[in-house]
Amino acid sequence: MRTYSQSKHPLFTGFLFFALALALLPACKGQVKDSAANPREAAQDGGAKGMDGGGIILGFSQIGAESAWRNCHTRSVQDAAAEAGVQLLFSNAEQKQENQIRAIRSFIAYQVDVIAFVPIVSTGWDNVLAEARDAGIPVLVTDRKIDVQDESLYAGFIGTDSFTEGLAAAEFLLEKIPDRTKPVRIVELSGTIGSSVAIDRAAGFRQGLAPYPQFEIIYSESGDFLRSKGYELMNKILNDYEDIDVIFSHNDGMTLGVMAAMKERGFNPGVDMLIVTVDAEQAAIDALSRGEVNCVIECNPKQGPEIISLARQLARGEKIPALIHVEETVFDEDTDFSALPARGY
Repeated sequence: MRTYSQSKHPLFTGFLFFALALALLPACKGQVKDSAANPREAAQDGGAKGMDGGGIILGFSQIGAESAWRNCHTRSVQDAAAEAGVQLLFSNAEQKQENQIRAIRSFIAYQVDVIAFVPIVSTGWDNVLAEARDAGIPVLVTDRKIDVQDESLYAGFIGTDSFTEGLAAAEFLLEKIPDRTKPVRIVELSGTIGSSVAIDRAAGFRQGLAPYPQFEIIYSESGDFLRSKGYELMNKILNDYEDIDVIFSHNDGMTLGVMAAMKERGFNPGVDMLIVTVDAEQAAIDALSRGEVNCVIECNPKQGPEIISLARQLARGEKIPALIHVEETVFDEDTDFSALPARGY
């Protein structure tokens, strides 16, 4: 097991925008005040802004609920907000960028103190983030990175180091397969097209293998981080390819679909083909302990306390680091599973 490592604008009082924001941003786990009350007034009654969490309203746009990892990430933010006394306006984008842009504009109309969001893809954010900047609302990017022309449009990023995750996958294979005279045929199931995590995991993986041309990626396609897509793609792969040595999957959800397809065809996951996966959901750790997966690279979803801490700093007008990577671990076949606590996702 290895470890790697403003000024505010005038208070908005228009009822129309208030009603629109309520309609677009449903309450989640009771974090948002009753719609009959003005959350801005309730927040002001809660205490000095940024000191104990009271007075802060955080707008948070999540990309969806497609996996146990994603749900854990959401719960982590919700629980940390509740513990800190931060009021949370939560929006589930249901895997659509247009829904996220709409939610961010609603946060702006709502006059939240800070906006945090998980960008489903890396591009297309310049205009809406310029609107947030013009409104004096700082923006925190989390989990997935963005590509904008002006990096001052957002205050900072906190999340995982996806490039290092891909590099760790390559390093495991180089250690696992020391005989590099024979071709090693690799199938890659990548994440959502255009997402920073898919781009960076693929880049890190390829950089790690670049000096060893016998490690050949014979097939790579997006499974959109979905278990159903992993199952579908693996059935296609087994029809079209023979002599596959390695499956590199960008997340555990797709990996579980891959394993199901393999078992239906009479293959033994982790034995007939090596499997390297990213996320470290409990299901993947369990599969690793059974020998059905060979390496699990953690992508730590429990970022809520850090996100809320950074949001409070931004609400106080403080600067935050431009880039923060959370700590993560690589689990392999030598891991002492008896010492591992339950993953919680």
